[in-house]
Amino acid sequence: MATSESHDGLPRPKFDEPVKLLIAVAPFYRDIADNLLAGARAEIDAAGGSFETVEVPGALELPAAIGMAGRMRDFDGFVALGCVIRGETTHYETVCNDSSRALTLLGLQGLCIGNGILTVENREQAEVRADPAAQNKGGGAAAAALHLVALARKWGSPRSGVGFQTGPAPAAAGHQSKGTSTS
Repeated sequence: MATSESHDGLPRPKFDEPVKLLIAVAPFYRDIADNLLAGARAEIDAAGGSFETVEVPGALELPAAIGMAGRMRDFDGFVALGCVIRGETTHYETVCNDSSRALTLLGLQGLCIGNGILTVENREQAEVRADPAAQNKGGGAAAAALHLVALARKWGSPRSGVGFQTGPAPAAAGHQSKGTSTS
């Protein structure tokens, strides 16, 4: 059973320019997915953002859809929503671990993703976590994506030439290239 423990959260970020998110939903448990979606939409609306919604068959397809959208469309961030309820086989661990790992890898590549895939033992836990009037995990996932978008905008556009580079050797020690610092 879910506890009534309180958690600290960050204040909702503010944006000078509108934010557009993709909400990717796996509606395997339709009522739970609808509650997660309601929470996410309300959070994005409250931040003044806009969103598109796409449905995929299950939690394992969420990272693929987000990865495709990250390469092919112009979204500032992404929200992954779904629910995995433990069953009698090890399929639960596979789906939970692989979907989470894939979203993390996409995030490490620079996508701003809020992970709202519930991984629970039973339906009751899922219902409480998905309910916008209770734990509101859909809203929390949208808030996480919005915070990452705010960080990305704060830090500016991606730097080019990160990692191994080919081409001319770097400037000699003691000399600085334009825009670099030794501090």
